[in-house]
Amino acid sequence: MDFDSARMIGAALAIGAGALGPGIGIGLLGMGAMGALGRNPEARGPIMTNMIVAIAMAEAVAIYALIVAILLVFVAVPKPGA
Repeated sequence: MDFDSARMIGAALAIGAGALGPGIGIGLLGMGAMGALGRNPEARGPIMTNMIVAIAMAEAVAIYALIVAILLVFVAVPKPGA
């Protein structure tokens, strides 16, 4: 396997694995928030605020994985003589 193939596979694995956790986490956050709103509709403001902040924190992990994948694709260069 040459360097370019390994680099592309690494980028695909980085974004694939890096987006899996936040995707599941955001789904669970949404499920919990909708369940809480169903039980207590008057608490809509605090529930939605906390949900949005938690989603932003989870999404940050996926953005970091995207940055790593972009760096692997566009910046990584082989060492001379390798």
